[in-house]
Amino acid sequence: MVRAIVLASAAVFAAPAVAQGFYVGGHVGQASYADSCDEISGPGITCDDSDTGFKILGGYEFTPHLAVEVAYTDLGEVSARGPGGTFSAEATAFEVVGVGTLPLGNRFSLYGKAGIYRGDVDARLDTVLLTGSASDSNTDLTFGAGVRFDLTKQASLRVEWQRYASVGGDDTGEDDIDFLSVGVIFQF
Repeated sequence: MVRAIVLASAAVFAAPAVAQGFYVGGHVGQASYADSCDEISGPGITCDDSDTGFKILGGYEFTPHLAVEVAYTDLGEVSARGPGGTFSAEATAFEVVGVGTLPLGNRFSLYGKAGIYRGDVDARLDTVLLTGSASDSNTDLTFGAGVRFDLTKQASLRVEWQRYASVGGDDTGEDDIDFLSVGVIFQF
């Protein structure tokens, strides 16, 4: 029993000594705003609470199971149109997350991520009676999960869902934004 514990401990502590290195990548996908269209209703009013977004990222994989990642994400915009005018709000986020990976075989892995983001929202209202804009920033939590398929030792394909909690603030309103995306990463 003691021998098994010693061997297991050696394997756990030996794995972090093999650094996996830096990686960069990008994702493209669909951003969905959870509550933005809930309060916008009426005759002739349309509201679109999803848009195409993208992410540019870089990270460092310490072990096959642990990495840290930074990213810039454009979360698209939510927009509403009606007989009296238009409303739109665009969101972006800069994030730092920890990534935990569970290999399922030679090429497939599941991963989860959690960390913080700094979000910026720019909103614009154009109506017959009123025109204006507002900007807001906030810091909050982000988390997600995904599947990774290693195409080669240097290139991987990822499919991921990520939530940005309470993006926005008092001037623009807060909303949870989900980002479902497909991306590639390249390791050095």
